[in-house]
Amino acid sequence: MESRVLSGATTISAGIPRLRQPARLSSACFPIGSGSGAVDGSGGNLIWGRQLRPAILLESSSSSAAGALNFPATKREVVKPSRAAASSPAAGSDSGGDAKIAPVGLLEKYPAITTGFFFFMWYFLNVIFNILNKKIYNYFPYPYFVSVIHLGVGVVYCLVSWTVGLPKRAPMDSNLFKLLLPVAVCHALGHVTSNVSFAAVAVSFTHTIKALEPFFNAAASQFILGQQIPLTLWLSLAPVVLGVSMASLTELSFNWLGFISAMISNISFTYRSIYSKKAMTDMDSTNLYAYISIIALVVCIPPAIILEGPKLMKHGFSDAIAKVGLTKFISDLFWVGMFYHLYNQLATNTLERVAPLTHAVGNVLKRVFVIGFSIIVFGNKISTQTGIGTCIAIAGVAIYSFIKAKLEEEKRQMKSA
Repeated sequence: MESRVLSGATTISAGIPRLRQPARLSSACFPIGSGSGAVDGSGGNLIWGRQLRPAILLESSSSSAAGALNFPATKREVVKPSRAAASSPAAGSDSGGDAKIAPVGLLEKYPAITTGFFFFMWYFLNVIFNILNKKIYNYFPYPYFVSVIHLGVGVVYCLVSWTVGLPKRAPMDSNLFKLLLPVAVCHALGHVTSNVSFAAVAVSFTHTIKALEPFFNAAASQFILGQQIPLTLWLSLAPVVLGVSMASLTELSFNWLGFISAMISNISFTYRSIYSKKAMTDMDSTNLYAYISIIALVVCIPPAIILEGPKLMKHGFSDAIAKVGLTKFISDLFWVGMFYHLYNQLATNTLERVAPLTHAVGNVLKRVFVIGFSIIVFGNKISTQTGIGTCIAIAGVAIYSFIKAKLEEEKRQMKSA
């Protein structure tokens, strides 16, 4: 039985000599399965079905046939499936029908809904964390131990997530560890000192002091990284410094421990930003934050044991259990750790979805929400000067964030152009 391809060649010209049958190909070259195709006994050519051949054999067979017929070799055409057919479950069937396009979901059609939900959950979890965290300090004033609990619960969450493959754990090597170590150390120091400030003063006052963080970031960029900061950015930071100073002078809960701890937290998070820029990796944000949390937990455990361990064993745990009960004590520690990890993770995921300007506005509004809700929940009495100073500081942060986002957008457009 002659091949379909070769039999068509006999009609081209009577002067072309008859070709010899090609050598029989071994069955090992083309695995034959039931229903996959058939090879005739004479030439081993494909005559029906969907037999799959290696590309190199197809190219060599076509070029040899062209050479035998003295035809110039032509480029072999490859038919590529359409995107719809490739994505359809029936793309590999023999029906030959058109693939149906799956309907677009509501969240895919309106991505702003998803982004808005991320913002809402970020704010909600952040407010709940700050309120619950302060309530714990009212009956259990041990910020170093509570900081360990925050990170510990988050690490357990990450380990469970890796175990079930959501997400898949990214590999870690010694070089990546060296890059992440200073980031994690600064993260641990900033987190612990923030909690020391939360335990010592009102939540609203701690967040007012932490509004100075952009000032420290600008100073570090100018004097450490050598980046030129525009004069407009420096001028926008003036109301931030003025507002924090006004609020601090008349804050009823003011004490030096809370103030200095919040300032150290600002400096620590500033250096965390600097080291983060030097440790840019291709790792996704979820895995990156998980590794930073693990390293930070190891860093936080020794100070907690040295500074608070004896007090905790002597009367710290017993006093807290006597005030609220064992069940509520354990439950509060667990949930404050969960809220801490989830709001940080959601903040990272949210800020990845938006433009720099939206990012800046989101951060400012978050601080406003936390300050406002903490005053309402705890009934903190603030003086008129403290309220005015807080508003001036927040407004200054908003102006600074707006100008910085605009500058970053202009730099990005210049690079793309």
